[in-house]
Amino acid sequence: MDESSFERALESAKIPILVLDQKWHRLFAISGKPDEVKAVEAELNELLQRQGKLNTDLKGLKKVKSDLMQSIVDHMDAKDENKTTPEGQKKAETDKRLMDELNEKMDAYEDELLDLPKLIQEKNHELMMLTMTFSYDKLRTNESDIQSISEWIQKIRVELKRNIIRKQNREINNKEIYSYMHDIFGKDVITLFDVHYEDMDVTRAEKKAKEQLAAENEAIVKEESDGAVTEKQTSDGETNEEPKELENYET
Repeated sequence: MDESSFERALESAKIPILVLDQKWHRLFAISGKPDEVKAVEAELNELLQRQGKLNTDLKGLKKVKSDLMQSIVDHMDAKDENKTTPEGQKKAETDKRLMDELNEKMDAYEDELLDLPKLIQEKNHELMMLTMTFSYDKLRTNESDIQSISEWIQKIRVELKRNIIRKQNREINNKEIYSYMHDIFGKDVITLFDVHYEDMDVTRAEKKAKEQLAAENEAIVKEESDGAVTEKQTSDGETNEEPKELENYET
């Protein structure tokens, strides 16, 4: 589909007001909204708030107009019956002026309300395009990550199978060696060697543990020694400065 056909198809599509849809907000739950999206979202919210305010204000003005119309009608009836006073005449003129101002304001509100749906639609369309750019970029990034992770899993799976086979082979080999040793040398001799090598393993483990403990102790002693040297140098510096202060004081 070429670009012009794509744009025409989009124009005919019915797009919901995105900022009012919780699922739209969920699109950005993990990564957060880009600054560009936030800016257009704020502009769209302002238009919607303006539309809501105008509708509310217009409803209030219509109520005021109704009351004003009733007042004008009452004054006209009084005039017809020759009951109009100077104050009543002044009130009628004031009501007429207020009615003119009210009609002018209502016309302005209604004109703006006629323009707002188109502005909201355009801003919503802009937000949709930004959302699609973000979403498809994210889809492609995720797809790339999925591919990399899948390759890693496949590699690990192959390596895991190999190691399982190697482990099983070593276990089988150990059983065979031990069985042959029993058959060749007999149970009593093998038992002696079992005890002997177990003792050797224990000795090796104890030796390794002692070496590790000695290394840790040596590191602790060195750390304490370095700390003591630093503390002594600081103390010497403070001691050397004191006579100068006393000398200056005596002078």
